[in-house]
Amino acid sequence: MDEFFAQLWNLILVFIDPRNLPHPERYVEALKAPGVMWTAFAAVNLIVFTETGLLIGFLLPGDSLLVVTGIVARTAEWPMLPLTLSLIACAIIGDSVGYWIGAKAGPAIFNRPSSRFFKREHLLAAKAYYERHGGKTIIIARFIPIIRTFVPVVAGAAKMEYRTFLTFNVVGGVAWITSMLAIGYFLDDALKQVFGPEFMIAKHVDKVVIVVVFLSVAPMLLKGYRHWRDRRRVANIGAGSPPTTIA
Repeated sequence: MDEFFAQLWNLILVFIDPRNLPHPERYVEALKAPGVMWTAFAAVNLIVFTETGLLIGFLLPGDSLLVVTGIVARTAEWPMLPLTLSLIACAIIGDSVGYWIGAKAGPAIFNRPSSRFFKREHLLAAKAYYERHGGKTIIIARFIPIIRTFVPVVAGAAKMEYRTFLTFNVVGGVAWITSMLAIGYFLDDALKQVFGPEFMIAKHVDKVVIVVVFLSVAPMLLKGYRHWRDRRRVANIGAGSPPTTIA
């Protein structure tokens, strides 16, 4: 047991070190170390929960770590089903914890001063994003670092009904975890065959996330455009109609 916690702590130190963020290959080396598979499971789940559930989690490398986990799961032949289900559960529980933190603190949390592990400007940015996009923010924010940590808190403080929040939370959690793992598991190997064995998609995860977010919001943008077009067409028809005369 002592060895397990020692391995867990060492892995967490690798993941939280900001110097490793531009070097995802260091995450790969740590996760592929001999005899650490179950410890790695625990560490990655803990990071996902902390990033989504605790206000200090915005410092953690959620997207790149999930992509790297997908890469390692394929090369080390990790069991994907329990890994995926546990990560989805941690993502959903984490967002729920954030929601209840916001619900408990209420609007007063927006006046909390910044500190080393809490940035008020990040919370206010999440609030502005939430006010623009409503409940869909819970899903979209999953793919936006920093914002995803604070949006559940904002939803709780705004008194969104928990059942509604949970629906968006589950959809977003499933979409985020499965897409990031799949990118590492399937896409990394395919792109290595195109760009060479030194290529690692985790180094380009920011670009991948932009594409994923665009594909996620594209249907909403198209729907909004059609709604705007139809309203404009009706307005033009109305403006061109002859005045009604009364006999």
